[in-house]
Amino acid sequence: MRAYKTEIKPTAEQVSKIRRTIGTCRFIYNFYLSHNKKTYNNGGKFVSANDFSKWLNNEYLPNNPDKSWVKDVSSKSVKQSIVNAQTAYKRFFKKLSDFPRFKKRRNQDVKMYFVKTDAKTVIKCERHRIQIPTLGWMRLKEYGYLPQEAIIKSGTISEKAGRFYVSVLVDDPAKPKPLTNSDTTQEGIGIDLGIKKLAIISNGEVFENINKSNKMKRLEKKLKREQRSLSRKYESKKQHEQKNQKKDEKKKERGEETANENHAEKRSANIEKNVRRVQKLYQALTQIREEHIRYVISVLLKTKPKHITIEDLNVSGMMKNRHLSKAIANQKFSYFREWLIYQCQKAGIEVRIVDRFYPSSKTCCKCGYIKKDLKLSERTFKCPSCRNETDRDLQAAKNLARCDKYKIA
Repeated sequence: MRAYKTEIKPTAEQVSKIRRTIGTCRFIYNFYLSHNKKTYNNGGKFVSANDFSKWLNNEYLPNNPDKSWVKDVSSKSVKQSIVNAQTAYKRFFKKLSDFPRFKKRRNQDVKMYFVKTDAKTVIKCERHRIQIPTLGWMRLKEYGYLPQEAIIKSGTISEKAGRFYVSVLVDDPAKPKPLTNSDTTQEGIGIDLGIKKLAIISNGEVFENINKSNKMKRLEKKLKREQRSLSRKYESKKQHEQKNQKKDEKKKERGEETANENHAEKRSANIEKNVRRVQKLYQALTQIREEHIRYVISVLLKTKPKHITIEDLNVSGMMKNRHLSKAIANQKFSYFREWLIYQCQKAGIEVRIVDRFYPSSKTCCKCGYIKKDLKLSERTFKCPSCRNETDRDLQAAKNLARCDKYKIA
């Protein structure tokens, strides 16, 4: 199975239907969480997704006609949102994540789910469009990216910063063939990830930090301005509501009727526009960073190495440093590792993960001497044993490439 994600161009009617479906899925997800919390507080047992779905359709909705709009959207999407909420609970029970939280409208992490259940369900894909159940044909912004002859099993539609994306899961029986000695052009390489530079390769190649480019700095500056503007709007709205509340209280004391004013609604519309601008800037920054990472990995794979070795970084622990947390988050180390493993599996290249406690920076790449008192401020490694002077990050990459204690990703 292989997943493909691309941007789509829905019509106004399709946009309305997608947003209704996503809103309903968010409501059902939150309703399932609250229902289980209420049942637990009353001394009851955990309600599974299947039992909750039966209760919702057979008891709750018939007795609450004001919630009949739940039936107006795809039943598969509603069912999947319940299953997702159950998965969140199960991960919490296994201590793999925190307690499930309610989905908020502005987080945009809820998706519309569709699936091919039988022969009657149609999910077709052509060069420039895709046919989705309950929505019909929808145009693609990237022509020819989605496989036209593959069987689409399921998919999701998501919205981010006013743009819509479709992600489909297709049946791809082809398995990657591992590279043979005749295919490879060089030995294995090691990658040392950093903050000053994104990646330092054992063969001497260096990839710059995209966050230090002028384009990214301009976008970051623009984002700060929009965030300050949004903060001022929220503060102004808060003060306006407090004034109106005081006026209403005085009118109630005098026995007068309170008048409804539309100032808050106008300000809310402006806030929504400002929120959308902030979302678009965040989206642009994220896409530039991810595209740079994909470019770096594509360059590395074109060299056809025997294996690629990286370090098992403790990113969550590194993020606790308040001075470096933003720089570490912007480098997207976790995305780098996930994309590297995914692309190497497709190309048949072995990815080796070295333990985070391996002294790659403290070990001399020539004689193997370990300098235990190496400080973080020392960017050049000076070996007291063989007098070798090497760049600290380059040495770490060379040691990773030669390391014989690893696990395969």
